[in-house]
Amino acid sequence: MNYYNAITDVPGVEVGQAQDETALTGCTVILCRKGAVGGVDVRGSAPGTRETDLLDPINLVDKVHAIVLAGGSAFGLDAATGVMKYLSEQNIGYGFGATRVPIVPAAILFDLGIGKIKRHPDAEMGYIAVSAAKSGPILEGNIGAGTGATVGKIFGMSGAMKSGLGSASIVIGGSIVVGAIVAVNAFGDVLDPLTGQIIAGARPTKFGPLKLGGSSQFADTLKVMGTMTGRTILSLATGGNTVIGVVATNAKLDKSQATKVAQMSHDGLARVIRPAHTMLDGDTIFALSTGQKKADVSSVGAYAAEALELAIISALKAATPAGGLPAMSK
Repeated sequence: MNYYNAITDVPGVEVGQAQDETALTGCTVILCRKGAVGGVDVRGSAPGTRETDLLDPINLVDKVHAIVLAGGSAFGLDAATGVMKYLSEQNIGYGFGATRVPIVPAAILFDLGIGKIKRHPDAEMGYIAVSAAKSGPILEGNIGAGTGATVGKIFGMSGAMKSGLGSASIVIGGSIVVGAIVAVNAFGDVLDPLTGQIIAGARPTKFGPLKLGGSSQFADTLKVMGTMTGRTILSLATGGNTVIGVVATNAKLDKSQATKVAQMSHDGLARVIRPAHTMLDGDTIFALSTGQKKADVSSVGAYAAEALELAIISALKAATPAGGLPAMSK
């Protein structure tokens, strides 16, 4: 079997993407044509989501058919409508008599401050993205839900850096595959997991002089938050940040276990994004189980965190400058 270091290494998972490179926004669809057991964990306090209540283990439906990750803030939730239309045409969905209802949870990120025209992911873009879904390698960086993603926004967009979408996978014991895909639109900075040093984040601006901490390259969001200037900025700030993603595995999980894996995967997010899960972030991670292979849920969750961490770093490395913002690559 060929492995692409992507969530599509998990059997039964396909990915399709669409974007508007002028508006700097887009959507990413994670497709499971045969359905997948799903879970979700929302840690940020400014989320934008659809159908997450359905994934609660106490609720009836136990499988989803696609997950939509989109830009456009709340407008971007409309992309799921196009995904549902496509799946309905393919006769994919939850059976109810002669009707099949596609189950399509979604999460959005805020990218309204970077694009040049007012266009948001909509039903048409969602339809285009899911129509392009396939297994195999995944394009990363300024694509799909990562098209308008940015990080390091304590001083606003003028001090931010361009981020993007990334994916990664890990094979456990030769047969269990755990993969992740993530659009990184964090309020905070992104750290190198090996050194703890900032690799992308808030840059010093006229609102954040170097004496607040950090280096000539990075202001260090956490240090700034501890200053009088930082506290003033935070008192005026509004939510406009979110890391949204999906972890998937071919291990057999029920809804409770999938939810646990989603919870544990946030550890990977918190290891490389500082700060994470703030009042200004809407951090949301879904978990999918597509297979029947027996595995310990704690092991799957631990490696899901590792895969998500790798995917976040990959998103930053693949991002390119856009909207007047620099990227890690340049």
